[in-house]
Amino acid sequence: MIRRHLFATLLTFAAADAGSAAGTPPPEFVFDSIDGGKISMAGLLGHPVLVVNTASLCGFTPQYADLQALYDAYRDQGLVVLAVPSDDFRQELGSEAEVKNFCTLTYGLDLPMTTITHVTGAQAHPFYQWLATTQGFTPGWNFNKVLIGSDGAVLANWGSSPNPMGDAIKGAVEAALAN
Repeated sequence: MIRRHLFATLLTFAAADAGSAAGTPPPEFVFDSIDGGKISMAGLLGHPVLVVNTASLCGFTPQYADLQALYDAYRDQGLVVLAVPSDDFRQELGSEAEVKNFCTLTYGLDLPMTTITHVTGAQAHPFYQWLATTQGFTPGWNFNKVLIGSDGAVLANWGSSPNPMGDAIKGAVEAALAN
């Protein structure tokens, strides 16, 4: 079972994705963890990762429950669900402590979560800049979802509306876990 303490492991991300030059691995991406420490995407090599930009005060915020349900259903098979709180759309609480408390008390979240992070524009986290450059994907609102395969390839992305427990996302996750 993958636990949060494993996310602090810093390794070399060794897989190329469809948007990178052949044979060139994507850059190493490290997020600050809301629990302290770091979350290294390289440390997740070998596991599919659903990365979701989130916000606590959005109409889509109830999807937190479904993100946790998805994580609970597939974590033992290797899925990681990474929540990336962002105030880029002006719908996040004012501090990491408030976000953590809200998510824990309201939704019982124990999935990995970053600190409040920019996901759009010039200040976007390097991971999101990389997605924009290589995949043409920039979150248009909160709760946009990106599925990264165990080899580092971007497998799929969705906007806000698709439910994490819906057939499209669950099917893509199951296919990623089968590879």
